[in-house]
Amino acid sequence: MPLTVLIVEDDPAIALALTDHFEVEGYAVLAAPNAEEAFDLIYLYHPHLMIADISLPRMDGYELVRKVRMLPAYRLLPVIFLTARGQVEDRVRGYRLGCDAYVAKPFDLSELSAIVRNLLDRHQMMQTQMMQSDWQTRSPDVPDLEPAPAQSHHITAHSLALSERELQVLGFLCQGQSNRQIGLNLNLSPRTVEKYVSRLLQRTETSNRADLVRYAMEHQLVTLRPKEEELRP
Repeated sequence: MPLTVLIVEDDPAIALALTDHFEVEGYAVLAAPNAEEAFDLIYLYHPHLMIADISLPRMDGYELVRKVRMLPAYRLLPVIFLTARGQVEDRVRGYRLGCDAYVAKPFDLSELSAIVRNLLDRHQMMQTQMMQSDWQTRSPDVPDLEPAPAQSHHITAHSLALSERELQVLGFLCQGQSNRQIGLNLNLSPRTVEKYVSRLLQRTETSNRADLVRYAMEHQLVTLRPKEEELRP
């Protein structure tokens, strides 16, 4: 499953341009012309990142983000304000409400793509680390463990028939690495890594990377080893 980007923009031309661009980039894209429809899409599809204009009808982008941040499941949702309001006071208000990036119109698509990728990478690593911490808390028999190097991973659920490359990607995911880091380790492009991740999500029937890491740990799809300091005499 590709990562999902929600675009909240009342200008049809801008919304269409952003949708086309991010679909070409390999994302699943949702679009809403106002905050009310954005909330419906959030509840239905659980996007991984939101790009929102501030000047929206009825409820502006500031109020949208404020209400999104009140939902426990979306307190850490990456949010980008994409707006013609470029004054310092507008930016300060946006950051105080919890946006992660503030991009003024007119904007460059390549720069916006880089911001989206960086925010998603950081968010995915945070989710993975939270899942690892939660799993270790619920598994007192293995209190001080971390994922072993990729080459020592092995499949215990043979019905999944994971390839060696899929195992390597899964192992690095369990170490909390981003697509860019995994690509550097395996000499793959971030887009190719994303394809492997999507395949893993489909085969394990999980909905996001955090669930995938939890699934891998609970089903022992990766081998864990003690931390280096625990191995010292």
